[in-house]
Amino acid sequence: MSPEAMAFTDYQAAFAARIRDPKHAPRPPGAPAKRMRVYEELLFNNLENFLLACYPITRKLLGARVWKQTARRFFSEHRCHSPLFRDIPKAFLDWMEAGGAALFPALPFLAEFMHYEWLELSVSVTPEEPDPAAIEPNGDLLTGRPALNPTAHLACYRYPVHRIGPRFKPGAPDAEAYCYLLFRDASDEVRFILLNPLSAQLLNLLREHQPSGHEALAHLAAQTDPNQYDRLVQAGGGLLRELRDQGALLGTWRAS
Repeated sequence: MSPEAMAFTDYQAAFAARIRDPKHAPRPPGAPAKRMRVYEELLFNNLENFLLACYPITRKLLGARVWKQTARRFFSEHRCHSPLFRDIPKAFLDWMEAGGAALFPALPFLAEFMHYEWLELSVSVTPEEPDPAAIEPNGDLLTGRPALNPTAHLACYRYPVHRIGPRFKPGAPDAEAYCYLLFRDASDEVRFILLNPLSAQLLNLLREHQPSGHEALAHLAAQTDPNQYDRLVQAGGGLLRELRDQGALLGTWRAS
């Protein structure tokens, strides 16, 4: 059948199917094999480069051959809905979380680790920027309302994802969660801070409700041990100051 004999949309579908799965989908009628291979390699290589930019350690964990097979399977099976290239790594993560990671039972931490790698990229490109007019940089972090860096993201995992690599592959999750705060500092560098679960709860309160430091710590004390309020305020105040020094907190919100 000649290309002219096919409806244009049918030809497009056949062309795309061949690019996605050159081993199983036939070449569209009239498409030269050599020229078709150029498109097949070009599009897959572009997609793989976007994935490698986000998941360099995942590639090392899987090995070059298995990584390429997995990327090829994703390219063949998944249908991306965003036209933005920067959304390709998130689509790959969604595909892995939906079942792709189950292909690797020897790496039970893989989905969580990939989320951690993706989160670093997400924080690096987020368009969120602080509004200097709304923040008092030297405000009192206990009586005032601490202002969390708008690029900050909290994430908790069952595995110590900051340690995972080719030389450390945990076989089972730990009893206590590992919580991380990732943010972009004033130099546009992505930084992460390992938090205990209570500190993560404190930051989540600040992000969701914007209370004063005292109010947030009182809430945590009521949930844990009200008799430890003074001790919690002392420790929590120190944590808030450390977070401001590191750029995770920008100061306090000015009264509107």
